[in-house]
Amino acid sequence: MAGRTTVSQLWRFPVKSMGGDQVTRLRVDRRGAHADRLWAVRDLENDITASARRIPALLGAVARYTAEPGPDAGPGNAPEVVITLPGGEDISSSDPTVHQRLSEFVDRDVRLMPLPPLSDTTAHRLSVRQSKANFAAAEVRRDFGLDDSEALPDTSVFTTKQILTLARFSTPPGTFVDLSAMHLMSTTSLASLSPDGAGYDVRRFRPTVLVAVAEPDDDYPETAWVGATVQIGTATVSVTVPTIRCVVPTRPQPGLETDRALTRQLAERTNRFLGVYADVTAAGLLQVGDELRVRRPQPPGALRAAASAAGKAAVRRAQWVLEKTVLRQS
Repeated sequence: MAGRTTVSQLWRFPVKSMGGDQVTRLRVDRRGAHADRLWAVRDLENDITASARRIPALLGAVARYTAEPGPDAGPGNAPEVVITLPGGEDISSSDPTVHQRLSEFVDRDVRLMPLPPLSDTTAHRLSVRQSKANFAAAEVRRDFGLDDSEALPDTSVFTTKQILTLARFSTPPGTFVDLSAMHLMSTTSLASLSPDGAGYDVRRFRPTVLVAVAEPDDDYPETAWVGATVQIGTATVSVTVPTIRCVVPTRPQPGLETDRALTRQLAERTNRFLGVYADVTAAGLLQVGDELRVRRPQPPGALRAAASAAGKAAVRRAQWVLEKTVLRQS
């Protein structure tokens, strides 16, 4: 790949599933972006961490910190946030009426909750009933905007550990992210996916890092980074899997209308994947303009390749069992 790949935008989302803020610098560690998603909305009726997949109204709100979070911000220590509703009304997390006002906003009984300490996994853990409900075919189709004639999403790209995490937890313990600490996406992918080539608004896809590739050799260049190590600023990340896209990018949010055609674009052009997930392997500081250095792994030898193929086959078998059992329940 010729040319330079640089950081175009950095994003932090104080509250899960709400709009976030664009920043010029961002510290990252094993948990991901510092102070990212330290708050979430709890769906009290279903006793689960709420997501814009199930409560789309959440995307209509935008959250910001009242002051730049200190280095000690994290699980068990979430700084004050202010949530701006579509009409311009501001609500502070310290306001005793915040839960009532958010419940009225989303028309459901909810509670704003901070990320608990690492030792407390109760906010993340799913009951057997909740796990089955999450993976019921009707719910999966609703989450991905699929009709009854369309195949269920291909989850064979996920590792066994990731599949087990999705089955056991609403979010990985210690975080309010959906699956991985970091989410990377390129401006090239946004342009390639859009019908006119002008590019979709990045806010629809909520990446941590938006990158610009000077001379891309592919329409979706970051997809080729899966398995690679990427140095960004003083940090290093390991790209794990492509990001599977649910119905959330089609939802309306401030300045963006509903775009149901986007679901079809994703299905036809990228098999519902866009962007990549990554884990932080070396903490550091990212800044807009930083160059990305991608180090792809060496091709595996015969023995390693055979082991990798066997592992992927096992994941596919596990996926098949999941689809034929839990995903077939109504």
